[in-house]
Amino acid sequence: MSKWTDVRDNIVDALHVEDITEDVKQHVTNTILSEIIPVIENAVDSFCTTIKEQSKTESGWCKIRDGIVLPLLMQGGVYVIKLVLSKTVTQTATA
Repeated sequence: MSKWTDVRDNIVDALHVEDITEDVKQHVTNTILSEIIPVIENAVDSFCTTIKEQSKTESGWCKIRDGIVLPLLMQGGVYVIKLVLSKTVTQTATA
């Protein structure tokens, strides 16, 4: 079997549990917020910076796409996901 297949099977086995407690959900959410989101933010920021620079040499719809639409969608998407996850952690902690 390939390494990817082993990793995939281990993930599926780890996620197949009968009872998922609130602590597990909080741990997963905190892990996503602290370890995964920052990596995604860095990648998105780097990509957006590059395409914004490239948009200066574009014209027409490509200039709008590279300078406004793609950065807005990508950075906005990351912001919304981060906000929602942060709110669920805060709300659950206070409840």
